[in-house]
Amino acid sequence: MIYITEPGFEPKHINPFTDERYTDDWIVFCLTNSKNYEITNGRGNSSVYTLKVSKKCKQWEFNLMDFIEYENSYCKNMILSVNEEDLIKAKEAYENHHYNEAFLRGNEPRVLIHSTTMENWEKIKNDGCLKSWNILKKEGSNYKDKPIGELLGDPKDYSDYIMFSNGNVSSEVVVLSKENNKIIMDEKMKYKTGARLYFDIEKIAKDGLLVRDGCHLKVKSMLPLDKYLIWTATWENLNIENKYSTPENFTKIANETFNSLFGDALIK
Repeated sequence: MIYITEPGFEPKHINPFTDERYTDDWIVFCLTNSKNYEITNGRGNSSVYTLKVSKKCKQWEFNLMDFIEYENSYCKNMILSVNEEDLIKAKEAYENHHYNEAFLRGNEPRVLIHSTTMENWEKIKNDGCLKSWNILKKEGSNYKDKPIGELLGDPKDYSDYIMFSNGNVSSEVVVLSKENNKIIMDEKMKYKTGARLYFDIEKIAKDGLLVRDGCHLKVKSMLPLDKYLIWTATWENLNIENKYSTPENFTKIANETFNSLFGDALIK
């Protein structure tokens, strides 16, 4: 079910459409004119997961419509803080597109990153594939009791997916946060580096595995390494002095090395 509200809506603890606290089947999308961000997400000061997308974000229309299609697939109640004119514009731009369409769009990167701790990398190599947190939990794997996304306020269904970053520092910040069992956004803080995995997203999309939720590019359940993994960066093959670095520095060196090996500046 979709509920439309005025632009500028800021969710609080009480749902204006039920006059009760939000339950997990509710989610919010806010289209804004902010100059401070392109995309931001989380629960913030409310009890409902909220995705905010600024109109300065290129192809914001696709973020909005991917969000609607993805959340519809989970039968969520959506509050859209969008005016009617912008919603019509988004629907027109999105015509004949889908959140899981089997090709890369022009603005989507050809290579994406998934980073993990060195301990988990050893398990991933043994499995021969990446697995979502929920799959690992079902298998009884010795992983954390809660996924790191729960600390960010992610919806529960996000744990069905393997998440990727577009080559920026965010995936290393996740490793830093896992190491400290809390969310830390300091890109210059020293941490124990793990493995930074570079994947062929074009091939993943063509095989019908790529999912878009309006904020992330991700894959459900499992992803084989042999078919989609291009390269893995570790402190050893980057010739870093030791396994300790900062998210900022490790990201920079890894991306530069990847581009020198594979060319075409695939990672900006």
